[in-house]
Amino acid sequence: MTEENKYYIVKKKAIPEVLRKVVDAKRLLKSDASMTVQEAIDQVGISRSSFYKYKDDIMPFRENMKGMTVTFMIVMDDIPGLLSTVLKLVAEYHANVLTILQAIPVNGIASLTISIEVLPTTREVADLVSQIEQLEGIHELKLLSRE
Repeated sequence: MTEENKYYIVKKKAIPEVLRKVVDAKRLLKSDASMTVQEAIDQVGISRSSFYKYKDDIMPFRENMKGMTVTFMIVMDDIPGLLSTVLKLVAEYHANVLTILQAIPVNGIASLTISIEVLPTTREVADLVSQIEQLEGIHELKLLSRE
């Protein structure tokens, strides 16, 4: 794979503001077919050149994810009900659990890998990830793959 074709998953807080605004402008254009590029960029506060420079190179995590499998690694406290809470969130977001692999907990910490299928009815995967990360007892959540 050439350097030009490599992809990275980056948390929103690590992305420069101009790139977030490009995503916002694209979202506005997609939601309102009558809106012009100029109107969208004026609304979000970026230049036309910035929009065109980055528009093809940044997209929300969810874009084009329907039917995909997303695999996460989660490090969490080994406490009763926490895995159940994580799985309940996955169900509430209308994603389908494909696999769960959990190692034997060591020193009260469990490590697991969970693969979910993103369905046409699945809500924002980025929001699901955020909610899981905020659960008490979750130490780390990493995206391992998106197929």
